[in-house]
Formats: sequence, structure tokens, C-alpha cells
Amino acid sequence: MKPYRLALLFCRLGVGGLFLYAGISKGLDPRAFAGEVAAYRLLPYRFNLLVAASLPWLEIVSGGLLLFGRKVQPAALVLCVLEVSFAVVLTLSIIRGLTISCGCFGAGSDIALPWALLRDLVLIALTLPLCFSRNVREELDD
Repeated sequence: MKPYRLALLFCRLGVGGLFLYAGISKGLDPRAFAGEVAAYRLLPYRFNLLVAASLPWLEIVSGGLLLFGRKVQPAALVLCVLEVSFAVVLTLSIIRGLTISCGCFGAGSDIALPWALLRDLVLIALTLPLCFSRNVREELDD
């Protein structure tokens, strides 16, 4: 397998597995995750609940698609948009001086915001090749 193909496989499996795990962690307790979302103080209360109920499923489905090599580019694009959104929210929270956990892996995941932002930027870098590769499945199967 060529190095570029191996790198794409690593990106697909790594990002897919991480988001599958993150989605399941958040989805196990959506009320607690709604509290994590509310701590950012960006949305009205009812929208916190909507985000907490829907975001885990979006992460589970997209991460699963990446893991199993199905609809890789659309799934990667969804996750990349989420990652950029997360990076913006984390940056705003750091600028506002919030000292909260990121909530990235559900309630009780105590990761400081600057570290969560750094991790998110790395995830964006890992996801971008999957978004722009001409045909990820073909490249991995050749």
C-alpha cells in the first residue's frame, strides 16, 4: 500500500473511531451533555437540549460511516464542518475566559479548552484529506 493511501486509511479510521466514541459517550446521557452545552452560554435553553439530542447521533452516524468506508467524503465533510464549528466555539470561550470542560466526550470529560482546541485543529487536519481526495474508496482499494 502506498504511503498516501495508508495515510488516508489512518485518517479515516482514527477520525471515524474518535467520533463514534465521542457520539456514544454524549448520547448515553443527553441531559448531562445538555448541561455541558449550556456551560458555553451561547444558546437559549431549548437549543441546548436540541444540540444535546442531535449532535451525538450526527457524530455516531458520520464516525461509523468513516470506520466502515461508506460515504466517506460526505461523512468527512459533515465532521469537518462540525470540527470547524467546535473550533470557533472553543476559541470564543477561551477569549471570553470561560473555565469549563469542553464536554467533547460527554459529561465529566475534564479537558481544558486550549487542549480541546488543539485537538480539534489536529482533527481538522486529519479530516481535510478525506474531504478533498478524488475518490477515497478507490484510492484505498487499489
